[in-house]
Amino acid sequence: MLTASGIVRSDIRSSFGSSSTMAPGLPMALTISLVNTNASCAALAGYAIYLWHCNATGKYSIYDLPAENYLRGMQVTDSNGQATFQTIFPGCYAGRYPHIHFEVFQSLATATAGSNVVLTSQMCLPRDIATSVYGTNSSLYSGSSANLAQVTIAGDNVSGDNTAAQIAAQTPSLSGTATAGYTGTITVGVAS
Repeated sequence: MLTASGIVRSDIRSSFGSSSTMAPGLPMALTISLVNTNASCAALAGYAIYLWHCNATGKYSIYDLPAENYLRGMQVTDSNGQATFQTIFPGCYAGRYPHIHFEVFQSLATATAGSNVVLTSQMCLPRDIATSVYGTNSSLYSGSSANLAQVTIAGDNVSGDNTAAQIAAQTPSLSGTATAGYTGTITVGVAS
């Protein structure tokens, strides 16, 4: 996906290329701030962030839905080290806690060449908000409430070995409602 024409975009809700399908779901604007942990958390401008996650029913474009490439996109951080993605609140699929994947590259050139990833990680969504989103929008997020009831961050096969402090750092701060949507922020430290 990193080399695909059209991957560099802020609104990742629709597919691009041969399909223009829009992923249904509760709107969410997510701002990621990259900081350099080796330089007093100075902003990392000009870095590329590739972000992807599942749709409202827990399916991934490309993998589960090969005709689609929505909910995937890349941006370059601005002078404040920030990039904002317009997306949807992801669903919860069996066995995994609700999450969003991302990769960080030192530049757009290295990212679109598909090489030299600096950081590969994920963020976890706040449980209380996920519960509200899935309950309020149950027909849209089919199965997510039941899947969320079966998993915790501690029991997640990726995040389960993280400390409470690490989980807190990997959880974006969200504001909004389960009917209108959310805006969120998260700061990601990179040793650069």
